[in-house]
Amino acid sequence: MKLTDSVLVLKGIGQKTADLFEKMNLKTIEDLLFYFPRGYEKYQEPIAINQLSDGMNAFCGKVDGRPVSKKVRHLTITTLFVSDLTGKIQLTFFNMPFIANALKPGEAYVFRGVIRETAKTGTYCEHPKIFKKEEYQKRMQSLYPVYPLVKGVTHATITKAILQILSSGFSLEERLPFTILQKYDLLPIQEAILQIHLPLNEISAANARRRLVFDEFFLFLFSIALLRNETEKMQNCYPCIETADIPRFIERLPFNLTKAQTNVWNEVKQELMSEFVMNRLIQGDVGSGKTIIAVLAMIMSATNGFQSAMMAPTEVLARQHFELVKSMATQYALPLKPILLTGSLSVKEKKLAQNLIRDNEVNVVFGTHALIQDHVRFHTLSLVITDEQHRFGVRQRETFADKGMQTHVLVMSATPIPRSLAMILFGDMNLSVMDELPRNRLPIKNCVVDHKFRKKAYELMQDEIHHGRQVYVICPMIEEGEMDGLENVSDYKTKLKSFFPDSIRIEALHGKMKPIEKNRIMERYAEGLIDILVSTTVIEVGINVPNATIMMIENAERFGLAQLHQLRGRVGRGKHQSYCIFVSGTNNQTTMDRLSILNNSNDGFKIAEEDMKLRGPGDLFGIRQSGMMDFVLADVFQDATILQEAQKEVAAILVEDPTLSKPEHARLKWLKEHDRYHQVDFRTI
Repeated sequence: MKLTDSVLVLKGIGQKTADLFEKMNLKTIEDLLFYFPRGYEKYQEPIAINQLSDGMNAFCGKVDGRPVSKKVRHLTITTLFVSDLTGKIQLTFFNMPFIANALKPGEAYVFRGVIRETAKTGTYCEHPKIFKKEEYQKRMQSLYPVYPLVKGVTHATITKAILQILSSGFSLEERLPFTILQKYDLLPIQEAILQIHLPLNEISAANARRRLVFDEFFLFLFSIALLRNETEKMQNCYPCIETADIPRFIERLPFNLTKAQTNVWNEVKQELMSEFVMNRLIQGDVGSGKTIIAVLAMIMSATNGFQSAMMAPTEVLARQHFELVKSMATQYALPLKPILLTGSLSVKEKKLAQNLIRDNEVNVVFGTHALIQDHVRFHTLSLVITDEQHRFGVRQRETFADKGMQTHVLVMSATPIPRSLAMILFGDMNLSVMDELPRNRLPIKNCVVDHKFRKKAYELMQDEIHHGRQVYVICPMIEEGEMDGLENVSDYKTKLKSFFPDSIRIEALHGKMKPIEKNRIMERYAEGLIDILVSTTVIEVGINVPNATIMMIENAERFGLAQLHQLRGRVGRGKHQSYCIFVSGTNNQTTMDRLSILNNSNDGFKIAEEDMKLRGPGDLFGIRQSGMMDFVLADVFQDATILQEAQKEVAAILVEDPTLSKPEHARLKWLKEHDRYHQVDFRTI
């Protein structure tokens, strides 16, 4: 079995399953080997019912009588009681009427699920998994990997396929120099892959993850170092001069620029006027006013006879940016001629937009990644503005070079990262920090609660919706079964529909939807046609809705503080008071103390510093920090020490062996020769 073989060579994988695997980007044997678990399930010894506490528990009990099912709005709710010698507990299942026949009265089972408690109903458990005693005893012996799934693919299917490969005697070539493995006591790559899928225990899983995280950081930072060398002294083909339009525009604004905005604009302006190409990151908290810097840069480009382009992560946000600049151009008589180019335009509309761009009839273009497609030709593209979701590697730069000359790049980031880490992660860019908020922003009111607060939260939502406002609810999972004990978008939407009247419009949004469907839902939400949007973190940077005043985040303990802060930034954008409710799935004091930092501060940089101090390698996969880098396993907060170690080794290699002529650096030389500078797929190195 070769790494490049199709997944179809595996027993039990037919064309139908292969097509489903392809949706998960699993086409080859190698793809499956590097498809890592998102966590592990550990099956604890069952405890007595009177010892159950909030959170994930396992308990053994006999079924008391027959389960009862009833219809409530859109749901079939099945309830039953289970007891042991110490007490009894109510179990509830939604849309699972078959449970009534699956469980025999008087027979004992092991149940595993999240325990809740209210004054009204006492202790209860929703949707526990059910095991026979012998089956559960076997499961207690091992850690069970939990893989990300798509509809139609089960854990059993993924696990069986990966086990076939692991037992076939697969062979991976080592990619790191032996001296580095020895210095940091890292597992060989072959052993790391084996242990990440089949860990002997938690220590084994942690060691495997540490090796693979080091790989991700090392190869990413190596590519960044090469990119820095490539672009550091790139000649500015679009030198600008400052015209009267910019100070006139600043003077007419209905607000004064903050000191931070003024400082950052001066840095950007100097680079646009210098002899070298700009490659700058603006790191600013949510609401710090980064957009006005982008507008100023566009004006400078336009008044010098050049074009600029702004890339957004979603069509909805691209349209919002377009509408904003279009209205500002009219209101302030700016020399900006904007146009929108997105995938949802008709063929005729796209053709017209492309002709206007090519013929220099427009000088500011808004869109998504479609802007760098082959058939889009610019006349004099001098500046590209984007966010960290769309960082440019050498190949993308070359694409823009084909459309004109080397472009200036301005990246805007709302992800709060401690400066010490940002200097490493964005080592190919000059860094500007906007650490000041405009004075007219109403502070968001925050609270950290447990699940018992949900009813009050729903009542607050209903009141806000009654006053014409909108609500976000964030869940960590898309569908049930991805990880036990966590709220998921699919079920949560159903639960909300059973609580709220039919007049309240509720929709779901997640990353596995087709782009056209995601855009449709976000557009309807932006237009006020949806009252409650239940979503995963896909909304982090995708939409701007000033009318949204409540953000409720379920299982907040599963996210990094910096990410929670960024999610919170979806509200508080309008003139009305906004609220953020962080719902913890556990009453663990350490967890509640960590989340309370969000209660006490709206300063993203302060929160990021605290996050880095608090986070350690304790929880293998529990807290994920997204919205910044698309690492597979690595997390820059939890793994900050590994990041620093990797950066140290990259720097040492390039000083000691800048031409990569030593045999131990042969595979790294491949990286350099193939210009794989950004978002390196570390399987292939």
